[in-house]
Amino acid sequence: MPKAPKWFNDTVETLLGSKMPRVKVTETEYLNPFIKRIRLQGELNDWHCHAGYATGVRISDTEYRNYTPSFDDVENGIVELIVHLHGDGPGSRYMNNLSIGDELKLIMPRGKKVYSEDVKQYFFFGDETTLAMACALNERAKKNKALLHFYFELDAENKNIPAILGLDNYSVFSKNKTLANVELVNQLPMFQMPGYKEATFIVSGNATSVQTVRRAIKQYGVSGSIIAQAYWAAGKTGL
Repeated sequence: MPKAPKWFNDTVETLLGSKMPRVKVTETEYLNPFIKRIRLQGELNDWHCHAGYATGVRISDTEYRNYTPSFDDVENGIVELIVHLHGDGPGSRYMNNLSIGDELKLIMPRGKKVYSEDVKQYFFFGDETTLAMACALNERAKKNKALLHFYFELDAENKNIPAILGLDNYSVFSKNKTLANVELVNQLPMFQMPGYKEATFIVSGNATSVQTVRRAIKQYGVSGSIIAQAYWAAGKTGL
């Protein structure tokens, strides 16, 4: 998200008031040194979070970052985030430093609706930055008995994270290889699966991989939806 002057962000928070839920960190867990699960709790009045929506967190006086909830329970006031700690960026520093008892405000969730109960087959493409969305989708797909296969491009140290998160029916590839090459994407077994043309394809994460996978899928003339959303791009801040 873009930067804004401190006075502007302060004014926005004052104007929004109750529309920015105040939550407290109740649990934190490092799944490994690079992936952190954070549980927040507070009053979630008017909170409506579809799978794939993102909430905003003010990480400094001048900056916000978007995070997709992996789980939310409005009745009990619970929101869970799964964040990727990478490098020494301001978002990573902020999330790494969050500990039990810390308080923060959340911007109401917004974004693209990526899940529909009418769709019975999904293919999901993503990386570390989209693990939370994968968890949110997985929960809904299981309840609706929909088929869902995950294709992740992950750094070697994170290849076991999908299993730790309880995801199944997934494939893991190295970064900047399979999902960055149209010809290799075209060789994925999903294109041999019954009904794949009517499936919904959710393509997220790195902007280059999103463009590549989307182009490969379109070559097959699918009639289902292709929902593409880049979370980050090399050399760009706050996509």
